Amino acid sequence: MRSPVSLISSVVLGVLAACSHSVDLQRAPLQRMAFGSCLHQDKPAPIWEAIVAADPQAWVWLGDNIYGDSAEAAVLEAAYAKVKAHPTYAKLRESAEVFGTWDDHDFGKNNGGKEWHGKATAQKALLDFLDEPEDSPRRAREGVYGAYSFGSGEERVKLLLLDVRTHRDDPAEAGGDLFGEAQRAWIERELAGNDAALTIVASGTQVIPEDHRYEKWSQFPEAREWFFQQLVESGTGAVLFLSGDRHISEFSQLQVSGREALLYELTTSSLTHSWTSFQGEENRHRVGEVFSDNNFGLLEIDWEAREALVTIRDEAGAVQRELKIRL
Repeated sequence: MRSPVSLISSVVLGVLAACSHSVDLQRAPLQRMAFGSCLHQDKPAPIWEAIVAADPQAWVWLGDNIYGDSAEAAVLEAAYAKVKAHPTYAKLRESAEVFGTWDDHDFGKNNGGKEWHGKATAQKALLDFLDEPEDSPRRAREGVYGAYSFGSGEERVKLLLLDVRTHRDDPAEAGGDLFGEAQRAWIERELAGNDAALTIVASGTQVIPEDHRYEKWSQFPEAREWFFQQLVESGTGAVLFLSGDRHISEFSQLQVSGREALLYELTTSSLTHSWTSFQGEENRHRVGEVFSDNNFGLLEIDWEAREALVTIRDEAGAVQRELKIRL
């Protein structure tokens, strides 16, 4: 549920949308944001209790928010209805702004891309689930990408929700794309002159890791490098990528030519059915160790210290892994 206190008026929202700028949702500085992925609507989800207890101002869905795997609206809507009916998730919706993007299972097709004929149906189902306003630009686009900002001045945080499904080429194609022309142009506009203290970039699939055999941005090296170059050219400051998909959680970091600051990524997955038998895999960019039980992520910002603490938390809310980012 969108809080009327923190949402701007629909008139101003329409003006901002027409200008292709991110929507300013909160004037007060962001201090706590939680995020997660891979929730099966038919499995128990006790983790919501810990998420509500963390008292985030915002919750971000990172994809596989349901397991719909269908082009039929009724199937997707029924799955989303089950998630929304969870009483503890309902509490979260009352206390926090809810945002989100998707991955393949809520997109409707396992490992699907631009070839999927059900993407328009899935887009409407997702945006309805997120309570996206009817006049939102996300409803008029081919794709669910969107941008929001929190706070102001030196305490501003920018959230970019990317769509790496709707326009994604076949990974086997040389020079394949993840974004499509319209989303690329939107990314350029959103990052131009970006002065946010922290830019959070949400993607359904992993951005930094390169070594495993599953879906990842490095299957599209030209598109991946192009995005990194946008961060360099725009002078964007601290960057935290968020991803899901993998049913494990880990931190990664990467030094990109032309940037002094590292790029960081938190992969947080799964909320209901993690890869508990995980035996290990290479990730040359990993920081620390993998956590493979059910989990969510939490961002806490200390504006006085100019520091962000990012933690991986288990079903009880206990911190299992952590990373600090200078702002």
